[in-house]
Amino acid sequence: MSENRAVSDVRHVLVLPDREAAEEAAEALGERFGIGEEPRLVRDALAGEDDAEDAQWLVLLKDDARRLDPAELDEFAGEWEGWREEP
Repeated sequence: MSENRAVSDVRHVLVLPDREAAEEAAEALGERFGIGEEPRLVRDALAGEDDAEDAQWLVLLKDDARRLDPAELDEFAGEWEGWREEP
């Protein structure tokens, strides 16, 4: 699968401050929103930074049925000091 296709399949991107927050949020997504497919976690290093401490983590969610409310996901991400971005 090409990278463009993988990104086009993503419906929601949650940006979280660290790996621990991303892992906790990914687990809680299933419990709170009934997500069937496990979200993908991706490390997003800030420009010019190689240190893992300076990385944000992305939680990528598929939502082909478009049943997840973006505002609810933004509030959810805020519980881990994160936010939702458009893919």
